[in-house]
Amino acid sequence: MAKADRIKQMRVPVVDKALAHRVPPGQIVTERFPILHEGEVPEYDLNEWSLRVFGAVEEERLLRFDDLLALPQTQLVCDIHCVTRWSKLDTVWEGILFRDFLKLMNIKPLGRYVMLHADQDYETNIALDELLGDDILLALKYEGKPLSPKHGWPLRLIVPHRYFWKSAKWLRGIEFMTEDREGFWERNGFHNVADPFEEQRFSGEALPIPEDEWEKKEFD
Repeated sequence: MAKADRIKQMRVPVVDKALAHRVPPGQIVTERFPILHEGEVPEYDLNEWSLRVFGAVEEERLLRFDDLLALPQTQLVCDIHCVTRWSKLDTVWEGILFRDFLKLMNIKPLGRYVMLHADQDYETNIALDELLGDDILLALKYEGKPLSPKHGWPLRLIVPHRYFWKSAKWLRGIEFMTEDREGFWERNGFHNVADPFEEQRFSGEALPIPEDEWEKKEFD
């Protein structure tokens, strides 16, 4: 059964009224940090690791890990929301603001859309305007420590105002596009925009029903 179909078959949780301004409808607040991803956790040699910036840009760039470490770092505290119905509040990340990354690396996008490419053969799309706010981070650390491999080491994206599948782990490429294109989950029944407070979980579904599968997964 497809993941989108499994989520639709489960019960809908009730949001605590005291947290309603922070927790989207249908979410359950957890202290856990569930570990969910497709495929195996990749292994890297940082001497060979790179981040490719390409597509509709004035000049393609290939960045090494040390290039990212040399950029000014920002700490971000945010709530995160997974489409599988869990929310974790006040998570602490550190890295480079996406808008600062573009400016500091002199990257001039010519397209209005972005595809994030990640291992293992994962990709997710988002409008460029959605990445230019003051809480969009190319994250290198979580809770003051380098990302763990299971949470995206050495680099992941953090987009707090979208369901967490948009916050791609194991980021390897940033492609700028003149036209939008669906990513992995977007091609498999999930919403193209993914606003948690609008419950934009699935394509063509007004009110999906949750799954509790995340409770059975490994977590930190």
